[in-house]
Amino acid sequence: MKLVIVESPTKAKTIQRFLSGDFLVKSSLGHIRDLPKGKLGIDVENDFTPQYVIPRLKSKIVTALKKDLSKASVLVLATDEDREGEAIAWHIGQAVGLEKRKTQSAKRKTIERIVFHEITKSAIEEALKNPREIDMDLVDAQQARRILDRLVGYKLSPFLWYKIAKGLSAGRVQSVAVRLVVEREREIEKFTPQEYWSVEALLQQKTANSKQQTKEFIAQLIKKGDKPIEKLEIKNKDEADKILEDLEDAEYRVESIEKKEAKKNPLPPFQTSTLQQAAWQKLKYPARFTMGLAQQLYENGLITYHRTDSLNLSEQSLKSAQNFIVQNFGQEYYAGAPRQFKTKSKGAQEAHEAIRPTEPKNSPEKLSATLDKKQFKLYDLIWRRFLASQMSQAIFDSTAVDIAAKNYIFRANGSIMKFDGFLKIYHIKFSENELPPLEKNEILNLLGLKPLQHFTQPPARYNDASLVKKLEEMGIGRPSTYAPIISTIQARRYVEKNEEKRFKPTEIGIKVNDMLAEHFPKIVDYQFTAKMEDELDEIAEGKIKWQPVIKEFYEPFIKHLNKKYKSVEKIKTEEKTDRICPQCGGEIVIRECRFGRFFACKNFPKCKFTEAIINSTGVDCPKCLKGKIVERKTRKGKTFYSCSKYPKCDFALWQKPTGQKCPKCGSLLTLTPKEKEICSNKECKGKKASP
Repeated sequence: MKLVIVESPTKAKTIQRFLSGDFLVKSSLGHIRDLPKGKLGIDVENDFTPQYVIPRLKSKIVTALKKDLSKASVLVLATDEDREGEAIAWHIGQAVGLEKRKTQSAKRKTIERIVFHEITKSAIEEALKNPREIDMDLVDAQQARRILDRLVGYKLSPFLWYKIAKGLSAGRVQSVAVRLVVEREREIEKFTPQEYWSVEALLQQKTANSKQQTKEFIAQLIKKGDKPIEKLEIKNKDEADKILEDLEDAEYRVESIEKKEAKKNPLPPFQTSTLQQAAWQKLKYPARFTMGLAQQLYENGLITYHRTDSLNLSEQSLKSAQNFIVQNFGQEYYAGAPRQFKTKSKGAQEAHEAIRPTEPKNSPEKLSATLDKKQFKLYDLIWRRFLASQMSQAIFDSTAVDIAAKNYIFRANGSIMKFDGFLKIYHIKFSENELPPLEKNEILNLLGLKPLQHFTQPPARYNDASLVKKLEEMGIGRPSTYAPIISTIQARRYVEKNEEKRFKPTEIGIKVNDMLAEHFPKIVDYQFTAKMEDELDEIAEGKIKWQPVIKEFYEPFIKHLNKKYKSVEKIKTEEKTDRICPQCGGEIVIRECRFGRFFACKNFPKCKFTEAIINSTGVDCPKCLKGKIVERKTRKGKTFYSCSKYPKCDFALWQKPTGQKCPKCGSLLTLTPKEKEICSNKECKGKKASP
């Protein structure tokens, strides 16, 4: 018998279905060994040797796996194909006492490593025919990342406790992500809106019959003489009014008509970063939630491996896509030849595949009974994106009409879809605007000339999609790290999501960022962090060894840290109040920790009195009629509103109450993120727009 070990029970169950009784498939439930909790676990004096331990909760799993292995002749390690999966495979081999493939123990055991891009019967069988040794270069790259992160976290975090507040932590990559959010917030704070104006004309064809109606259309002012009018050129109302004055009694004549066929190409299939971006944009799924759903789809054999920076597609998948498109939509919807895409990501593993359905014929509708609602939506997105990538272009008839009025030129643009192509199954935002059948030198009726006021907008705060995109553009992190980075900076309360689901730094996040940026600039330096990622890639490719990389970073880092303990003053986060401690009579002050500001006795640690600072909305609780509704936060930092008499009264809301009552049922009205009032009673459909 062969014992096959994978990471998860679901993956084990799926693979077991494909194999005969000669195989037993078991799960390790993720990593089976790790660095110890509570201490550094790295011998910095001995070439940074990691001191791995088997956590108490995993000891039973190791015992069970050893028991299963005693009945088997071969151990097959079938963990994921990335660095993390390779490291898990190596740790399993170490934990059960088998370290190298084809190395025979007293009981003649053999260890084999297999990899596959998808969990299908054919892929598993092919992998079993081609086992290989554990790739120690990939293992070393994972170890190097883990050790680097441990050194930064365990050495720098106590510095933050000492200088700012207890409970804070620093991370090598997470701190850079926090810097991005903080810097964007400061750009927004410094931003000064700039006024500018535009001018548009509402035009219509002239007709011989006054009763006959022709289509109205809008044209935008684009030129004065031969000079284009730039976006910010018309600075105020006076300048706009001067243009309107110049155009009095002007004749509006069609000067030129340009018609052309415009083609829109489909997007590539998903890779990890683009899946996370699209899932947020279309489904509002956070990055970590998206990856959790993708993991479930992968382990059930429905999609290929979901942690990838490759856009490569197998020949078999391309042929299957062609057959499905031709059979279900017609030959005209197929691109005509297989489309392959090249990734722009540095260090992308082109041997891997893009994220795609394992079987294009498994349409979302066919699987709707076996998937829950959220799984279905993500699978539908992946399936449509992959098939669309192999479909024909969408074709539009595009028209640009220039209209002369005195020495000014207006332009009207029209676009009509001629053939939907890939848009038949994958929607991308586009607008259609049909212009009337105009002719050159035709004279038009002016129905109205309108000056429009605008203001430049500040840069938008990051959301899940834009932060992942930025991290990828800057070379910070890799496919497997984007979601953990975003989750970690929220869990540490360094950033939080506002009502528009965009990231905003907290007060403590700003303080930590400023401390690191001033005194440890390398830790939050974008180029330095990207360079470290490149070096980890080189370790994975076997080009360099991991120990010199760690040494080059650690030695100057620890020397610098020791100096900063002496030279950096502690930040004063304590504020005086006029309150007296009810336990010891001491002075109550406001202190700060990673969870936010709170009241505390100044005699700490002798007196341990603390109290949360609660922001009241001023709205009476509709349930107990005694308390006020106050703002609180969950452990993950999400804002909610509940009765101040909790736990005696358990009334709670996710959205902020307005204090007004629903005209239909009398329940409280609350504000949605888009500032719309909606009834807090889910059974009531009474809504009204905010004034």
